[in-house]
Amino acid sequence: MSDLKQAALEYHALPRPGKLSIEVTKPTATARDLSLAYSPGVAEPVREIAKDADNAYRYTGKGNLVAVISDGTAILGLGNLGPLASKPVMEGKSLLFKRFAGIDSVDIEVNSESPQAFIDTVARIADTWGGINLEDIKAPECFEIERTLIEKCNIPVFHDDQHGTAIVTAAGLINALELQGKAIEDAVIVCLGAGAAAVACMKLLVSCGASLENIYMLDRQGVIHSERDDLNQYKAMFANKTDKHSLDDAITGADVFIGLSGPDLLTAEQLKRMAAKPVIFACSNPDPEISPALAHATRDDLIMATGRSDYPNQVNNVLGFPFIFRGALDVRASRINEEMKVAAVNALKDLAKEPVPADVLKAYGKDALEFGPEYILPKPMDARLLGAISSAVAKAAVDSGVARLPYPAHYPLNSMDDIRY
Repeated sequence: MSDLKQAALEYHALPRPGKLSIEVTKPTATARDLSLAYSPGVAEPVREIAKDADNAYRYTGKGNLVAVISDGTAILGLGNLGPLASKPVMEGKSLLFKRFAGIDSVDIEVNSESPQAFIDTVARIADTWGGINLEDIKAPECFEIERTLIEKCNIPVFHDDQHGTAIVTAAGLINALELQGKAIEDAVIVCLGAGAAAVACMKLLVSCGASLENIYMLDRQGVIHSERDDLNQYKAMFANKTDKHSLDDAITGADVFIGLSGPDLLTAEQLKRMAAKPVIFACSNPDPEISPALAHATRDDLIMATGRSDYPNQVNNVLGFPFIFRGALDVRASRINEEMKVAAVNALKDLAKEPVPADVLKAYGKDALEFGPEYILPKPMDARLLGAISSAVAKAAVDSGVARLPYPAHYPLNSMDDIRY
């Protein structure tokens, strides 16, 4: 671990600090080039944008630009360390946007005294970008922040800790249930955790067919049930009329356990109480709710996913957000709606059933990978994610009426070289 710590610090510091830089996209070699880039030539696109705001997409980089914005109140698993401490994470998110979807991205860290101050700050500068990715904002404030910014802004606003996690979780879960001979409509689901990711996951699972009555969500006080009087509006959506009040109660006979909470909170004895052929998503990082070694030693009929890259079936948001924004930007969507999220789920789950290309096998040092208990989600280095998800999201945006451009003629994207700016 000390070697990893030193390597991480050196990676971020050397040979120059940070992970991003600005590149020039137009010629600058001559005096004429500079006169076109700035004064007096720059006045011409200024006039055109003043006539029609949509011309900003034609004459500036707005249409391929996403802001990654945080207040630093929920940084990874580290908690509220402040906006400046979140900057390495936001830079990292911007790096992933560029690496996987060719999207230019800038990180913004907002030192705000309240959620309303954060909202006001972001809303005032939102026109700069084609989309906004909110990141590492604590619950329950993140729900109101995202909802209000979606209403105020005419560009996609997407809190990836909520919806990115939900999309990847839903895709993997549907595939795992299929392999276990179960349907999401019938599955009894226990969700340990009631924060932003947990609420978004359960809402999206309902959109994908799960029964609200079959979902048991737990916070620190136990099962969220209808007799409790301490629930905010987001938890109250999942308040069941039930006499199950503890994890021991809820886990008995359950088909699915989804952990979005903390390490070592699911015991071997609780795992034994689950139904035959259970599905375990233990996504707490770096230490899951139950270790894969213990889980597999306890049950030989389970399918398991974690948030870690050193075990099979990693629930990794990079499988979603770059390509979701790519599709949204390319049809100039005004928002990322439920239809687009479900389309991303279906594209992601279906891609896992396709033959895995040789270059992906090589990247992960595998001789073979095929749809099964240890491969329910594609690998992040699979270049087909770009085409599959961006196309599905773009089509859903057009079909649901939030796109301002038609489905792109150059779709589906087969590689980064197919991206049009």
